[in-house]
Amino acid sequence: MAQGYHFFMNPGPTNIPDRVLRAMDRGSIDFNGAEFRAIQDECFAGLKRVFKTEGTILGYAATGHGAWEAALVNLFSPGDKVLIVESGFFSLNWGLRGEAFGLEVETLPNDWRQPIDPARLEARLREDREHKIKAVLLVHSETSTGVANDVAALRRAIDTARHPALYLVDVISSLASMDFRTDEWGVDVVVAGSQKGLMLPTGMAFTGVSEKAIAASAEGKLPRVYWDWRRLLDPSHGHWNGTVPVHFFYGLREALRMLDEEGLDNVFARHHRLAEATRHAVQAWRGNNGPEIFGTEAGGRSDTITAVLVPEGHNADQVRQIALDKFNVSLGGGLDRLRGRVFRIGHLGDLNEPMLLGSIATVEMALDLAGVPHGKGAVQAAMDYLAGNA
Repeated sequence: MAQGYHFFMNPGPTNIPDRVLRAMDRGSIDFNGAEFRAIQDECFAGLKRVFKTEGTILGYAATGHGAWEAALVNLFSPGDKVLIVESGFFSLNWGLRGEAFGLEVETLPNDWRQPIDPARLEARLREDREHKIKAVLLVHSETSTGVANDVAALRRAIDTARHPALYLVDVISSLASMDFRTDEWGVDVVVAGSQKGLMLPTGMAFTGVSEKAIAASAEGKLPRVYWDWRRLLDPSHGHWNGTVPVHFFYGLREALRMLDEEGLDNVFARHHRLAEATRHAVQAWRGNNGPEIFGTEAGGRSDTITAVLVPEGHNADQVRQIALDKFNVSLGGGLDRLRGRVFRIGHLGDLNEPMLLGSIATVEMALDLAGVPHGKGAVQAAMDYLAGNA
């Protein structure tokens, strides 16, 4: 049996604050009544502040994968072409869903260890003189690799190419943790989930949609019922398809209040500090030909997750298993081509310095026990950074 506090250091789901758990610990109420409508209105107003938008936000009882699918089936018709900006496992899986619905999916190939160069996107869109590409799909913070793309710069690339493509961005592991500006950065569709920066259980997803996207959805010919934005935008449906997950809204209201109390800029600064401390720790492990940060470009690393590449001949999953079995610390694993090659340290949501430092110490012990070569002093390196940037 594991004793003490379970250190959940995955990049999602994340730790659920006690305040959120307590807020959800109550009986249900009529979701058609005035009491619930007031809660719902407060939540969607708070989400607009987090999304930084004056536009429309829609919700579903679903994971982020559901919000991916909702964006596809509302905007497109069979045979439409979309361009996926490759960034890792999740970018390609969004594309696979498009293929399942009969879309023509083109991938703009990219090294998983680096963010995409906006000039490459601009060049590809300039080649598309007939404007067959209906949308550009991007993952802001690629949860599988720890690499972050520059959403604003890629928007400028689309504009410079004078291309009318819709701009769809997955912010599932960046929303409420890293700066994101829907309206200012010209994003048409934003895909988000409840279980990461919003500090809720898995099970609720959100889509921010621009007026341009709503207009495009009127022309879409793919089948849609549960995901249908037309129904969600119809007040007679109560802005929800099916039974409303009332308890999630209790938790969401509390989570949004916590974000407001801390202040979004302070939330982003906290995440950056913890991310930098983690990166300092991994750089210490890099000694003795040890593990390294998977993302190779310092300016293109996510502030919510660090993927750690273990040396050839060693298994990252063994490190993870030791950390969990012996020390009750849960880390994320490698996905797809990175399985067994990386472990992932999540540093987002309800997290502070002692939680991070305890986890770093545990990883170093697990590296020792797994026989993975590494430098020493990761905890001290993280402490030195945090103390110097308090």
